[in-house]
Amino acid sequence: YILLLSGSDIAVGIALALQALGMTLTPLIGANLIEHRPRVLPAGLSTGGAMRISILGMGITGLVLEPPWALWAMFLWLTVFGLSQGMQGVIFNVLLTKVIPPDKRGRLTGLRNFSAGIVSAGVALAGGHYFLGAEPDATGYSYTFLLSFALTMLGLFALSFTVEPIPPTLRPQRSLLIGLKGIPALLRDDPTFTRYFVARALATFGRMALPFYILHAGQSMALTGSALGIITMAFTLAATFSNLWWGSMGDRYGFRSVYLASLALWVASTLLLLITSGLAASIAVFIGIGAASQGFQNASQNLTLEFGQRQDLPMRIAIANTAAELAGTLGPIAGGLLAHHFGYPALFLVSVAFLAAGGVMVALLVPEPRQRVH
Repeated sequence: YILLLSGSDIAVGIALALQALGMTLTPLIGANLIEHRPRVLPAGLSTGGAMRISILGMGITGLVLEPPWALWAMFLWLTVFGLSQGMQGVIFNVLLTKVIPPDKRGRLTGLRNFSAGIVSAGVALAGGHYFLGAEPDATGYSYTFLLSFALTMLGLFALSFTVEPIPPTLRPQRSLLIGLKGIPALLRDDPTFTRYFVARALATFGRMALPFYILHAGQSMALTGSALGIITMAFTLAATFSNLWWGSMGDRYGFRSVYLASLALWVASTLLLLITSGLAASIAVFIGIGAASQGFQNASQNLTLEFGQRQDLPMRIAIANTAAELAGTLGPIAGGLLAHHFGYPALFLVSVAFLAAGGVMVALLVPEPRQRVH
């Protein structure tokens, strides 16, 4: 949609960077907003509402504004979306720990992600068929955003019925500045968590190659529209359905095992991409990468919830999310520079090095947190 409005790849990069910047800036604010509150659901509904208002704004933009004003409005709404999403990520995960027992989180979050993938695919299919058609325009994208707004509002309405328990301990209210000053002490007091969040940031930086896999595949074979569709479908289906497996594995063996297995699969799939060519090999590679990326996302989020004391949970989530979002923002930029100057193979090897570093660090230095608790 941004490319349609601007005709510029640079504008697309700016839009993605604005959203990512917002997600990097606000997790610590979200933690400070809720760490002293007995109930976090009201704050979650407020930040969730802001996210949905930004989606509504994106939908209205294409109906009432023309370029370049529509482009500037999209930049604004994507920034608001990112700022809200950064806070929502902290608040929602704190709420999740209060209502879902640790031994059921894997299956339930896996089922949630699986269902979300199915719904997202349905929205994409409906939007492409009914709203965009053969010649996409701003109006078609706007109606797709409006459909997304309606569905996400239904989700927020369902969330409002959550019965949230009051935790036994809470941190006293403090200013954001005092909270930031307390981060070094929190990291010193829980060195295992510190090693984990550094490892997670390293592995997240290794995702730098993700946008470039399909471009490399296009160099190794004739990437027709049909082949692109098959590869995209393989990646999407693997990511969607693997949620069920990763979730069950996390409940049974712990999310540390999911974290390590997903990174091992990601490294193996990337190396396979380097030494193979052809459609069949590319399908296998993208199945592996799709499943691995979803497993890593599921494990890294759930592992963060299992360290330290409950009253420090919001700040721990915020620290881990901020580091991961910063690495996720800088990674693709570094990946683009590596690909431009040294080629895709060099990029993939650097990516593998970061993924492996994040995995080895957890394997050697971060024991299963559930064993520490019990």
